[in-house]
Amino acid sequence: MIYNVNSLNYKFMGSIDGEIPAVWFLISSIGFIILSFIQYRNTGKSINTIFLSIMAILFLFSYFILLFKT
Repeated sequence: MIYNVNSLNYKFMGSIDGEIPAVWFLISSIGFIILSFIQYRNTGKSINTIFLSIMAILFLFSYFILLFKT
């Protein structure tokens, strides 16, 4: 039984201050690149492949914008 709930300090993602670290955009971009490659290999050029490629490019540009902003 927990008597003092306020003494439990969990930090899951660093801090909750509304700022997203730039590395998450890079990780998401790499994930979208992998998914678009798998989608292209399975179905060829489709609307889903184009969408995943655009998302990968968008997240990669967002990463570089956040990286050079600071």
